[in-house]
Amino acid sequence: MRPVTMFTGQWADLTLAELAPLVKKMGYDGVELACWGDHFEVQRALNEPDYAKQKWALLQQHGLTCHAISSHLVGQAVCDRIDERHRNILSPEIWGDGDAEGVRQRAAKEMMDTARAARKFFDARPGGAPARVVVNGFTGSSIWHLLYSFPPVVPGQIDAGYQDFADRWAPILKVFDEVNVDFALEVHPTEIAFDIASAERALQAIGRNKRFGFNYDPSHLGYQGVDYVKFIRTFADRIYHCHVKDAWWGHGNGEAGVFGGHTDFADPRRYWDFRSVGRGDVNFEEIIVALNDIGYQGPLSVEWEDSRMDRVHGATESCQYVRALDFAPSKVAFDAAFDKKG
Repeated sequence: MRPVTMFTGQWADLTLAELAPLVKKMGYDGVELACWGDHFEVQRALNEPDYAKQKWALLQQHGLTCHAISSHLVGQAVCDRIDERHRNILSPEIWGDGDAEGVRQRAAKEMMDTARAARKFFDARPGGAPARVVVNGFTGSSIWHLLYSFPPVVPGQIDAGYQDFADRWAPILKVFDEVNVDFALEVHPTEIAFDIASAERALQAIGRNKRFGFNYDPSHLGYQGVDYVKFIRTFADRIYHCHVKDAWWGHGNGEAGVFGGHTDFADPRRYWDFRSVGRGDVNFEEIIVALNDIGYQGPLSVEWEDSRMDRVHGATESCQYVRALDFAPSKVAFDAAFDKKG
C-alpha cells in the first residue's frame, strides 16, 4: 500500500515541532514539507551542517517520514508578471527591491538551490534516499492573463510565453539533473500548464526534459471540465507525485461561474469550491485504479483545504478516507483459477 502523507503548506502557522505530533495523531505516515514557515528552509538546509539531521530526528521522534518537499511560492515567481501580490508570498531576500526581473532571477536561483537542498536532505534520510527525490511546485506563467482571448491574442504571443517558460526553467532543470532530483509541477490555474492541452504544450516547450513531470492533483482539473483520470493515463510516465485533494462543482446558486465572480472561498454563490477529501465530486475510485494501472507507487499526499470545516477534523477524516480507498493491484489474473491445466 502506498504511504499516506500530508502536505504541510496550509499548516505553516504551526512550527514543524508543533505540527509533527498532530500529523501522527491524525493518522498519517509522513509529511510533504512546504518550503515556507519553518517546515523546510532551503538556505539553512544548504548551509547548516546539522539541519537535515535535526529535521529527520524530529520526524522520527513522531514516527513520521518524508517523500517530497514543495516550493510553490518561489516557483510561482519564476515566470510570473510580478506585482504587489508576490511580495506577500516571497521572502524579503527574494523580493528585494521589487524590480520584476530581479525577483524572477532571484526566484530562479532559489529553485536551483531548492534542488540542491532536497538532495542533501534526502541523502540524510535514515535508511537511505527514496528512488525518486521530488520537489513539487509551481512555475508561474507570463501568459496567464491571455487566457480569455480578448482583445484577441496577437499571433506569436502564446508561443512567446512557452518560450519564456523554457528559457527560464531549462537552467533550473539542468541543476535538478546535476543532483538527480525531479521537479513536479502541480498543474493548476495561473501556471504554464493548467489542463491536459497546456501540460502537453509545456512538455514540448521544455524538450520533454526528463526532470520535468507533474504533481497530480485532480481538484484543479475537475471543476474546469478537464478529464482528470485521462490526465493520469496521458502522462503516465510523468506522474512524479500525487496530491489527494477534493473539490465540488455545480453547487452554487448560479451567480458565480467557473471564474469565481471575484468571490471568496466558501461563498455560497460559487460554482465550485475545495472540499475535505471524500466530500466533493472527485471520483477517487477511478483515480486509484488509474494510478495502479500506470504503476504509480509514490505517496498519496493529502492537501487539505475546506473553508467550511475544522481543519483537524477534516485532515483526520481525509487520512481515514484515503487509507480505506487505496488498494494494491492484483498480481494474478482473477480467472486464472479457472484454467484446468493450472
